[in-house]
Amino acid sequence: MIKKIAVLTSGGDSPGMNAAIRAVVRTGLYHQLEVLGVQNGFQGLLEKKFLPLNLKSVGGIMQHGGTLLMTSRSSEYKTKTGVNKAASILKENKIEALVVIGGDGSLAGALDLYQQEGIPVVGIPASIDNDIYGTDMSIGVDSALNTVISAIDKIKDTASSHRRAFIIEVMGRNSGYLALMSGIAGGVEAVIVPEFPADLEEISDKLRKGYQRGKTHCIVIVAEGAGSSYEIGKFMEDRIGFEMRVTILGYLQRGGSPSVFDRILGSRLGAEAVVQLLKKNYHHMVGLVGNDTKAIPLEEVLSQRRKLRKSMYQLAAILAR
Repeated sequence: MIKKIAVLTSGGDSPGMNAAIRAVVRTGLYHQLEVLGVQNGFQGLLEKKFLPLNLKSVGGIMQHGGTLLMTSRSSEYKTKTGVNKAASILKENKIEALVVIGGDGSLAGALDLYQQEGIPVVGIPASIDNDIYGTDMSIGVDSALNTVISAIDKIKDTASSHRRAFIIEVMGRNSGYLALMSGIAGGVEAVIVPEFPADLEEISDKLRKGYQRGKTHCIVIVAEGAGSSYEIGKFMEDRIGFEMRVTILGYLQRGGSPSVFDRILGSRLGAEAVVQLLKKNYHHMVGLVGNDTKAIPLEEVLSQRRKLRKSMYQLAAILAR
């Protein structure tokens, strides 16, 4: 029977991580487990940065963005020697299982610890890209979408005042989920994502005709992995006859207070992670499928990538006409 666990956050931060940490700690304490936090991700694990966590430690953290435990990426941990060192440190401190909150790189690090060293692990998906297979939503996605929508609404105001076209670049190196969903919810004129080729000539023609019809603004959303926003803007402005202004939202999308949805999602997945450890469902990720939490083997999660639905991309095009 597991008596002592640890929890860490790794990779990029996302709003709602604190809710997940809080739920891991409080659920663990409810089941008479000792819970430690690992500061600064896998690098902190290698540096033995442990922090005892109790009810007071996680009181009042849920409404804050970022992560109480801080996060980083570790090149040392990516080596077999690094994984072995991490396992030895966990064993030295009598830590019997590890909960890892993060994206696919963090989940891969958790699986390495189980496959190479036999350490029980459970992963919790947290990534504003929403590109993790096996869960309908990752922690932080809803909050990031609300941030992007707020920016779109504000830029529309100034775009209308000046009769200008704007490109808004959002995060998503390999996934256009954030761009696509914010494009639909924000009522923009075009969405450009890495998954589907964009016809820039066609989009430019559409923008030009829109202004000819009397539109007072045009907004194009570009996922960062779909190409240079400045180059796309230059291509378009040469064809529509006026300047395309570019706004890159960047890390703004990661920050801020988590939405209600992300607070609840983080709480549910954090609690479920502890339950899965107690059930001896090691090397799994807990995700949201429909309205239920579900445990999925990490091997399955990491062998596939969550795909952007073409039907949603087509819907965005239809609604933008």
